[in-house]
Amino acid sequence: MAKTFTEARAAVAQGGSVVAATQAALHAAEAHSALNAFLELFPESALEQAARVDARVKAGQAGALAGLVLSIKDNLCYKGHKVSASSRMLEGFTSLYSGTAVERLLAADAVIIGRTNCDEFAMGSSNENSAYGKVLNPVDHSKVPGGSSGGAAASVAAGIVHAALGSDTGGSIRQPASFTGTVGLKPTYGRISRYGLIAFASSFDQIGPFTHTVEDAALLYTAMAGHDPRDSTTSRKPVEPITLAHPGKLRIGYYREGLEPCLPAGRRAGMDPEVVAHLQAHIDRLQAEGHTLVPLDVPLLDHQVPTYYILATAEASSNLARFDGIHYGHRSTKAKGVDETYRLSRTEGFGPEVKRRILLGTFVLSAGYYDAYYAQAQRVRRILRDRTLADLQQVDLILSPTCPGTAFAHGAITDPVAMYLQDIFTVQANLTGTPAISIPTGTHSNGLPFGIQLTARPFEEALLLAAADKLF
Repeated sequence: MAKTFTEARAAVAQGGSVVAATQAALHAAEAHSALNAFLELFPESALEQAARVDARVKAGQAGALAGLVLSIKDNLCYKGHKVSASSRMLEGFTSLYSGTAVERLLAADAVIIGRTNCDEFAMGSSNENSAYGKVLNPVDHSKVPGGSSGGAAASVAAGIVHAALGSDTGGSIRQPASFTGTVGLKPTYGRISRYGLIAFASSFDQIGPFTHTVEDAALLYTAMAGHDPRDSTTSRKPVEPITLAHPGKLRIGYYREGLEPCLPAGRRAGMDPEVVAHLQAHIDRLQAEGHTLVPLDVPLLDHQVPTYYILATAEASSNLARFDGIHYGHRSTKAKGVDETYRLSRTEGFGPEVKRRILLGTFVLSAGYYDAYYAQAQRVRRILRDRTLADLQQVDLILSPTCPGTAFAHGAITDPVAMYLQDIFTVQANLTGTPAISIPTGTHSNGLPFGIQLTARPFEEALLLAAADKLF
């Protein structure tokens, strides 16, 4: 099977079979089952869809994504297929409808071969929080693939599929992309419909693709983007065509903090010196090529991760309240009476990290703490957005590390706060609603890949993708 969708599309144009490509992907998924990237394969529906696409190709009616084989994260609804958010709470649940992003990809003749493992309810940075076991990084099985969309990233990095859909709430596409050497795009908040995405934090969540190339990411983005009347947060702003033309000479900001290898321990995640040197080399190269490089300070750096975790957990506490054993989700067979049904169902259905975030979110929303924590975090979010947009008026793009280092070993980070600090460079885009992309640009001396991140103004994905494609 062709590695990229661009190659697969060319093969289909020359008479290649989508059914054969789908069969190859299904076989590859079975061969790589040790990764635990897939929770379930969909051979029957995938091969039926592939046969329909082959017929449409022969009739000259092929969609823009004919030949694309992809996976979807296990928090995206696909009608008639199971979806569980990698939680016991939703074990065995079959979706009654498809999410808008899924519908649009299928309408463009993509083929979905299965659902991928993730951190439970998308809460995690390592894919070690799934109720169905950890995912292994295809590059090095002893390392995590990142989270929460680790299975999606692994399915692309292992060459099983051309692309995968993930969701990004605080870096859950970009961090796994960096750890697995893939491209990961988080679009502007409101650009791709969240209808059919099991919510973690509704004002942060955004669906996006993993791919091998920026060109493939642009094609998937174009197919999914646009207003959806079923999601009131989607923008009516027209979707700008993506041409990937060279953007010319740009003003590119870079964060000084991304060039500090020894940040104070316990306060921030320490930067890997090789990541720092790699970023500096790109800054020097871009400057030599005629671009203007502008040093910037990360707005409220020490407040970003705390602000994110106050607001995101508050929203999670609200969103996950519906999974109570009464309305939705697992119902305990041991419970006697209403109180025990609520308590035991949620105790049995949710894992430790989800419980931790629900408790934290409930705490910051409770009487006596709401103003001190939640309301104050909302004020900080507004200041952060204003400062970020002000910086983006000075420059066209902002360059930063995606992560402080490369993929870490399974079980290496056990302190929740230390794990949360893995998101130190990615949460800003979710707090501010800006689009960001992680591009694989480096290989560490330890043999692991890592990426750098570009951020653009809201709804300027065309520039973001063009720069990612042509400058890196």
